Amino acid sequence: MRPPSLTTRRVAALSVSLVLAAGAAACGPEDNDAKSSGGDSTPHKGGTLTVLNSNPQQDFDPARLYTSGGGNVPSLVFRTLTTRNRENGAAGAEVVPDLATDTGRPNKDATVWTYTLKSGLKYEDGTAITSADIKYGIERSFAPELSGGAPYLRDWLVGAADYQGPYKDKKGLAAIETPDARTIVFHLNKPEGEFPYLATQTQFTPVPKAKDTGTKYEEHPVSSGPYKVVTNQNDGEHLVLERNTYWSTSTDAERKAYPDRIDVKSGLDSSVINQRLSASQGADTAAVTTDTNLGPAELAKVTGDKELAARVGTGHFGYTNYIAFNPTVKPFNNVKVRQAISYAIDRSSVVNAAGGSALAESATTFLPNQKSFGYEPYDLFPAGATGNAAKAKELLKEAGHPNGLTVTLTHSNAKDFETSPEIATAIQDALKKAGITVKLQGLEDNNYSDTIHSVKTEPGFFLAHWGADWPSGGPFLAPIFDGRQIVRDGANFNTGLLNDKSVNDEIDAINKLTDLDAAAKRWGALDKKIGEQALTVPLFHPVYKRLYGKDIKNVVISDWTGVLDISQVAVK
Repeated sequence: MRPPSLTTRRVAALSVSLVLAAGAAACGPEDNDAKSSGGDSTPHKGGTLTVLNSNPQQDFDPARLYTSGGGNVPSLVFRTLTTRNRENGAAGAEVVPDLATDTGRPNKDATVWTYTLKSGLKYEDGTAITSADIKYGIERSFAPELSGGAPYLRDWLVGAADYQGPYKDKKGLAAIETPDARTIVFHLNKPEGEFPYLATQTQFTPVPKAKDTGTKYEEHPVSSGPYKVVTNQNDGEHLVLERNTYWSTSTDAERKAYPDRIDVKSGLDSSVINQRLSASQGADTAAVTTDTNLGPAELAKVTGDKELAARVGTGHFGYTNYIAFNPTVKPFNNVKVRQAISYAIDRSSVVNAAGGSALAESATTFLPNQKSFGYEPYDLFPAGATGNAAKAKELLKEAGHPNGLTVTLTHSNAKDFETSPEIATAIQDALKKAGITVKLQGLEDNNYSDTIHSVKTEPGFFLAHWGADWPSGGPFLAPIFDGRQIVRDGANFNTGLLNDKSVNDEIDAINKLTDLDAAAKRWGALDKKIGEQALTVPLFHPVYKRLYGKDIKNVVISDWTGVLDISQVAVK
């Protein structure tokens, strides 16, 4: 998935500027203690919040968005059955009710989920929100012309695999029942204990059928949240949101909605965004960004300025950068070669190449080191901080390469500090000490993504990354290691082509659990079991550092998104 600020996930789970969308450490954010620099830190209603972003908020239709926890700007307009808990740190990784009275009531085997809507819910025009509107909103997300959202519902709902949406199939989905205006029932193909997490996606936004304008709906979607769209120019490049007077705090405990107006300006260069936030003049005193991080050079400047340093929000999102192996390509078909590379890695140099320890934290587990993912600390091939070249050479000798070997590492040419030349060069230097000569193959970003996500062209040794659709081990481990998710003629993310029955069976067993704490422990254990096969080498988890204007108050950064939550921000 992309990091928290962007809207779509797959295709490498994050491909640009973080680049995560996107939104990875066990501890919560460091600098997000709900205050701003100087003056009265008490949040008040009123004023205009300016959002300065690189990426336009394209496809502003709840059917087409692919978000984590409902997104940042989208969740100001679109409410869903459940949502993320809007609190700092680890507490923010919990799922809580939104339009529904609870997070869902499963039957015994978690194949049927029932929700009851709160009473008094209204759209921006004052009409009532009903369960039929949520059913219709989900059904329209199946329409080919509104594609782009999360794919889970097509896989999970009974009889949904070939459904083409309400424009072509007026009968709708029988798997979704609405026995009355406040009740909605979902029938699933298989047990899914994490359905409450999925219900945070914008596809669960109510859409009144009478107001649906198809592909033009994004120009003025009907608001169920605290703000309505009054301007949408150039496909989301400029959005202006104003208060939805029919929204009420009595039905929404999560969104604070302090500003009267929100002005989202996108298509800006990242350096310009950081310059404007740093200067914090005029309207920019009440400005934030939801998609632009401080880079290494910018962070060094900010760190040396006490006033600027006080205006940096720090967050962690479930996201891992790693080396991927294709075990069908020699010499990576030999587990000892994969283990040797694991031992040889110098994580200190990789972290430095990613911007330093303030922007990246070394990783030895595939799962991000947060409780909600089920993080279980392990280091199966201990390389220390700078690599264990002696152990690597020993394993290479056992693998039949006493004189070392030569391999090719494929990476992206994008300057993203993740899969870019800087990271590749750090790996090249480390492996050289172990007798492994690494030739670098840099590809342009789109070509890189297409190459590594095709079974037919996937190289043997390359850089990759993965982000969470929600803070759990399920959407983190299953797409990468469930053999039934290998795609032979499309975008494939199971890069190790692992199809281990015991792994597949454990994924199914965990998915049956509705006790998410119990499920988390099992995901952690499964992570370690898979790690023994050395199909990946975890490298680091990113840290998000973002500036905000000097008049911004009530900064909340959760471990769900890793970035400032604009539903909590006050500007005066």
